[in-house]
Amino acid sequence: MNLSGAAIVVETLIEQGCDTVFGYPGGQVINLFDELYKHSDRITNVLTAHEQGAAHAADGYARATGRVGVVIATSGPGATNLVTGIATAHLDSVPLVAITGNVPCSLIGRDSFQEVDIIGITMPITKHNFIVKDVSKLADTLRLAFRIAKSGRPGPVLVDIPKDVQVNKCDFQLQTVAPAFEKITADNSQLLEAAKMIAQAKKPYIYCGGGVISGGASDEVMALAEKADAYIGCSMMGISAVPTSNPRFLGMQGMHGHYASSMAQNEADLIIAAGARFSDRATGNKSKFAVNAKIIHIDIDDAELEKNIPVYLGIQGDVKDSLSRLTAMIDSQKNSEWQQRISQLKNDENAMIKTSKALTPYNIIDIISSGADENTVIVTDVGQHQMWTAQRYPFMKPRKFISSGGLGTMGFGMGAAIGANVATGCKTVLVTGDGSFGMNLNELAAAVSQNCSLVIVIMNNGVLGMVRQWQTLFFDKRYSNTTLNRKTNFIKLAEAFGAKGFKAETTQEFADAFKKAFSNDGPSVIDCSVDCDEFVLPMLPPGGSIDDIITEIKEDEK
Repeated sequence: MNLSGAAIVVETLIEQGCDTVFGYPGGQVINLFDELYKHSDRITNVLTAHEQGAAHAADGYARATGRVGVVIATSGPGATNLVTGIATAHLDSVPLVAITGNVPCSLIGRDSFQEVDIIGITMPITKHNFIVKDVSKLADTLRLAFRIAKSGRPGPVLVDIPKDVQVNKCDFQLQTVAPAFEKITADNSQLLEAAKMIAQAKKPYIYCGGGVISGGASDEVMALAEKADAYIGCSMMGISAVPTSNPRFLGMQGMHGHYASSMAQNEADLIIAAGARFSDRATGNKSKFAVNAKIIHIDIDDAELEKNIPVYLGIQGDVKDSLSRLTAMIDSQKNSEWQQRISQLKNDENAMIKTSKALTPYNIIDIISSGADENTVIVTDVGQHQMWTAQRYPFMKPRKFISSGGLGTMGFGMGAAIGANVATGCKTVLVTGDGSFGMNLNELAAAVSQNCSLVIVIMNNGVLGMVRQWQTLFFDKRYSNTTLNRKTNFIKLAEAFGAKGFKAETTQEFADAFKKAFSNDGPSVIDCSVDCDEFVLPMLPPGGSIDDIITEIKEDEK
């Protein structure tokens, strides 16, 4: 077939199994969007309100499915509007292909209208990027982009296509879906050494990161925990890797992690880290992190081994394969004293839980979980509401928790929720705050246009809650620019966009509103009044250690 570059892009996307792209048209991608129009029966473009929303939507699509998300934008400001979304995907290892238009090759470097060096801009936040100046290389470059995005440690790849390359023609031959590059397998001698360490351990702890989810290794983690008589904690990115109902699962650890999980990790004599990167929010003061434990670190990316934390044994390899082989190498263990200590830690944690009939964040999460089902996708923005959700929601299946971890992108939620809902067709709930929702509430227009089955729950405390919490605890209550004082009526706003709006000031009002919103076919917004002095606890102070953990704040300290 003799096709234009724009037609080759569309045919290659379809060839690679892409059924949906997210994007926004512009001058340097008119040809590409024209081809999407011609082939709308084979591939769908979801038009967002802003390119950043499109990038987050492609990200949400990828996180919810494990498939490569695709976003398309024009040159100049269209391309630069993708940057935050690309960086978000990069920090959280999300497979993404970003396609940007550019000015014709003859005009590159001449400060042409809407020209920008998007290759240079995105080089630090992509696995790889390309500019294609020869139409005959376009299809193979796109195929390679898909392979890179989904291979090894997943991540974003950008392909920049000048306007003339989209217009020029060449022969095109269909191919099969490009496979991921061959997986890296762990060295057998290293796994044997790890097995010996497990046999000697009396207090083993498995630490799951996002790599367990992307590597499809949930069953392997649970099998290893059962055989080694170990307990399981996770990073925020590892949430949903193991069902909350699993008796060995202690929940998220780290700055705002579960008390039992963080304490167990601190007291363990062996930590088996799988697909985690030991970020500063997970470790606190690195010199005091897990000083009682030997650490086995298994990761597909050898750059992560000993990058943040020195480990006793670093193993590069596919997490699923490595854990499966490791489990086969060990005998069943029984650590009675460890079991008793974990039971005590769980009881201590339960004693810290306070109950209230008021509309608290935890009551909101409980009502959402009781009204949703195990297939409901839960998306968050970034802030206190994100941590409350991470702590409280009982996730039962992988890929049902979608949140920005590494970059901490406020405004991520609306686009990601649209992408997740489009990808799965499952009811999607976005838990957000009034600060985060204000970042990208324009995407409510896209949610309505797409008739997304989406419930948006705004924990509205009138402040930038997480920063205000830090100001309360560490800055002598100097609330600089965190009291919003906005007069926005979210109910009227929702209705103006074409969504349904609800207001909730009591627990019963929220329960009634959520029931109605969850049964609604299209988007709904619930504005929930939350006390600005509700804090996320426990908390490790920034730069602190488990010895500094804050589990309670007295009323006169707020």
